[in-house]
Amino acid sequence: MAAPRRGGHVLSRGPDGPATLFPTATFPTAKFPTAKAAPAPLPGGAKRGILGDMKPPVPLPLPALSPEEEEALSDLYRRGTPANTLRAWERDLVYIAAWKAAVFGAPLAWPEDERVALRFVLDHSIDLTDRAGTSAHDAAMELIAAGLRRSLACPSPATLDRRIASWRAFHRMKNLPSPFEAPLIRQARAKARRAANHLPQPKSPRPVTRDLLNALIETCDGSLRGIRDRAMLMLGFASGGRRRSEITGLRREDIDLEEFDDRGLIWIRLLETKTTAKGEAPRLPLKGRAARALVAWIDRAAIADGALFRPVSRADRALVRPLGPDAMRLILRYRLKCAGLPEDYATPHGLRSGFLTQAALDGAPLQAAMRLSLHRSVTQAGRYYADVEIETNPATDLLD
Repeated sequence: MAAPRRGGHVLSRGPDGPATLFPTATFPTAKFPTAKAAPAPLPGGAKRGILGDMKPPVPLPLPALSPEEEEALSDLYRRGTPANTLRAWERDLVYIAAWKAAVFGAPLAWPEDERVALRFVLDHSIDLTDRAGTSAHDAAMELIAAGLRRSLACPSPATLDRRIASWRAFHRMKNLPSPFEAPLIRQARAKARRAANHLPQPKSPRPVTRDLLNALIETCDGSLRGIRDRAMLMLGFASGGRRRSEITGLRREDIDLEEFDDRGLIWIRLLETKTTAKGEAPRLPLKGRAARALVAWIDRAAIADGALFRPVSRADRALVRPLGPDAMRLILRYRLKCAGLPEDYATPHGLRSGFLTQAALDGAPLQAAMRLSLHRSVTQAGRYYADVEIETNPATDLLD
């Protein structure tokens, strides 16, 4: 049965995940360009190469691959790419394809034309609120109507960079040069970042430090759902501030209880994180009340193998399937509401920032905290310490 198509793209389903969009002829049967391959013409007879001769060299064509080799390479891409990245590529590809259809009335081309790439940068570097009647405004309204864009305000530089990164990734998969490497477009992107009025927004409005975490834990009752939520929140904080995908992705086989009875210590194995590969598989300790909360969930839900954290039915029974990738956000919002706080008071990333903030407040060395959080950048992890240190700086009390 042929894979269904949406907007000129193949909707493929990986063996262990949801349906994922990839450019036509990339997955599941990858096709590679030959020396005679040429991009599709632009509508209206527009000429290509607005940058003159400043084009990156076309790579040498790959040798012809057999269907078996193509399928193996496609499978390698799926297995070698984190699930969160695949989902981000899907969302970005849907947006980019819809944008080009709205502006140029044409599907995506491989490789894409520099004129299209430059227009994408320009359209996403300005506020379109007061630009009614322009093609950029009309295209943005179409995207808003389709639920792909929130408003006419200028997107943040981070959003633009992420979508461009996804676009470039699909060019690399096809062994094609990216138009975003052209000098003029690179310069336009740099100017767009400088001209943006967006201040960097934290991933969580507030860090989930110890006091807030305790308030959330107090809302967890003795039901199976309460026991699960308590274990997830405490593990996410106490094991180093885990990302939500790391929490929901844990399996029972990743939890070593051998030393729990004698020392109250649990070892957690993280097969893959944002900063470590599968081959590294760091082991992190969990002890104290966080360890006891995790064991209570494992015993009560009778988790012998498979997903560690699972949905709980209305009959208060643990289901077999794992939690979805967005489960941690929904659980945190529910617990914030139960604690009498706004649902957007904090996000799952607040567990990560809260761990480092609390470590700084308690005087734990930065390097010791980083060994648990698995931050690679001292600069990034040190920001949380810097915020605490400047608040307690004696120089802030000179007037008093």
